[in-house]
Amino acid sequence: MNLKTGVYALDSIVQNWFTLFTPTEATSIVATTVMSNSTIVRLHLDCHQQEKLASSARTLALQCAMKDPQNCALSALTLCEKDHISFETAYQIVLDAATTSMSYSQLFTIARYMEHRGYPMRAYKLATLAITHLNLSYNQDTHPAINDVLWACALSHSLGKNELAAVIPLVVKSVKCATVLSDILRRCTLTTPGMVGLHGRRNSGKLMSLDKAPLRQLLDATIGAYINTTHSRLTHISPRHYSEFIEFLSKARETFLMAHDGHIQFTQFIDNLKQIYKGKKKLMMLVRERFG
Repeated sequence: MNLKTGVYALDSIVQNWFTLFTPTEATSIVATTVMSNSTIVRLHLDCHQQEKLASSARTLALQCAMKDPQNCALSALTLCEKDHISFETAYQIVLDAATTSMSYSQLFTIARYMEHRGYPMRAYKLATLAITHLNLSYNQDTHPAINDVLWACALSHSLGKNELAAVIPLVVKSVKCATVLSDILRRCTLTTPGMVGLHGRRNSGKLMSLDKAPLRQLLDATIGAYINTTHSRLTHISPRHYSEFIEFLSKARETFLMAHDGHIQFTQFIDNLKQIYKGKKKLMMLVRERFG
């Protein structure tokens, strides 16, 4: 096959990909092959031919992302990285598909990619969309999305107070797991939001107050999650889980004590448990021993 025929055949395959391949195959095999260095070398492509084929491959990638955003959007972004207009188009396709066609894990993956490429605000936007798709119930403390949620909160915290304030209500709505919420709360109280903002700009950092929004909402939600989880656990608890349950209550107390009236709240909570579950004599004796 002579050179000209090779280039022509390759371009023809790219133009008519939909008759030969699925969108996933077209982005992962065809477009990637067309834009690879080995193809450029093997076909001795000059700059003009390289750009023409690359442009066709980017068009293909965008078409695939439109048809199947779940499986092709990330590939399209990667393939369009070096071309500003195509990259913007691919990003817009992701945003348009985010509410209807994409799962939280796909959105988190693209959000992390955006941060890696140096677009923290875009990463943040996609991460917030991902959180709205998520539903973490009280007993899902080993859910695979937990690391992504922690990453998203850390990202919003690094961007500044406004971004953190916008993400917290979304987290509170989507995450009901007490241990995850308390982990987020603790991380948010350790450092000042946006301490090193964009372009390394430092703000005059003050730690956020737990008595004011947005952390107050997170603290209340975390305490609420501990209370709900406690009651859920006590409905079906067996003696072999008693010591684990006492440890869980100790963790709950740490969070309660972060509130200015936390000591009173926790005492009332324990008194309440002793009253409601007085039939579980052995367990309530352990509760009394540890918490009075």
